[in-house]
Amino acid sequence: MNRLSTSRGEVDLVRFPVDPRDRLRAWDAADEYLLRYLDGDAAGAFPVRDGDGTARPAAADGAPADLSGTVAVVGDRWGALTTVLAGHRPVQISDSFLAQQATRANLARNGADPDAVRLLSTRDTPPERIDVLLVRVPKSLALLEDQLHRLAPAVHAGTLVAGTGMTTEIHTSTLRLFERTIGPTRTSLAVRKARLILAVPDPALPRTPSPWPLRYTLPDGVGPVSGRTVTNHAGVFCADRLDIGTRFLLQHLPRRAGAERVVDLGCGNGVVGTAAALANPDAEVLFVDESHQAVASAEATFRAGAGPDARAEFRVGDGLAGIPAGSVDLVLNNPPFHAHRATTDGTARRMFAGARDALRPGGELWVVGNRHLGYHVRLQRLFGNCEVVAGNPKFVVLRAVRA
Repeated sequence: MNRLSTSRGEVDLVRFPVDPRDRLRAWDAADEYLLRYLDGDAAGAFPVRDGDGTARPAAADGAPADLSGTVAVVGDRWGALTTVLAGHRPVQISDSFLAQQATRANLARNGADPDAVRLLSTRDTPPERIDVLLVRVPKSLALLEDQLHRLAPAVHAGTLVAGTGMTTEIHTSTLRLFERTIGPTRTSLAVRKARLILAVPDPALPRTPSPWPLRYTLPDGVGPVSGRTVTNHAGVFCADRLDIGTRFLLQHLPRRAGAERVVDLGCGNGVVGTAAALANPDAEVLFVDESHQAVASAEATFRAGAGPDARAEFRVGDGLAGIPAGSVDLVLNNPPFHAHRATTDGTARRMFAGARDALRPGGELWVVGNRHLGYHVRLQRLFGNCEVVAGNPKFVVLRAVRA
């Protein structure tokens, strides 16, 4: 547990799910910088230039923000911003199931009224009017683009629009996106490697529709899904092409037949699960991901490729949590090894352990991963066995069997 000190008091915050081995905090300097700005405690953060080139503070700096209207917090990674601002009854908009669960847990941990915060996903209809829009800049510029397009109609001339992120997350393209979608935009000085973004809404800007989702046709040589259409909503990994790890797994999928329960774990756009369904029409496939955008993509990809009568379930959640033990025959997995900007095997560990619990005796987990990650060591420890099905200089496909 970590304690964040703010002008509104101290809050205890953790990530979700809680892992004693995880030393990463549930907030960073970017969250702190934005909270200081809202308190009026970031004077000089946004310098402007006089005619002679001398920097001076922006006129609005030093005044606390008016949070009496509708406050929307977008992309709050572990609920830190939402928890601190809970007294203002904010709306949180997130693509992450884990971030939503972390927010619930942190609100409860700090004695906040859970009904004070309205939790929305990126697939939900946003508020009709937003008076304060706070944006934690995501890793995916595409997700930011889609969300700003969706939220721009709710912003008015008096809306305070403030973004935050680490300096490695804010680029010229980020600022241009705010400029095109919201209005004139400036960025702050860097403090502890974090920056702020302030955009002034321009109601006269033309309202263009979001370019998302993207669709493309899969190439030949990738098994049953060759030539099928893939749908990618904003923020889904490798949105404009088939990533090479997934391609390698598709080329080495197990050949199975008969009624069975298959899980596409961390499904992304659903290409792998759709391939499994096409290869075995008697199978029932569960697509699961912690990203709302990913599950929506998977459903669109599956419906287009497998047809309206094919059986499948689509679930946003924390891996295989809540799946009955011993109820699954096959798990297919291409685990991520990043959590936002941090490199970690924590997600893969949880996925592998969840698969072991969900599989029936004799059930199989098939994993594709970068060779250097050494997933075979973890699988051998968990399952007592691990076979290399296929490999190339970059990737391996691994198979572990539930005893």
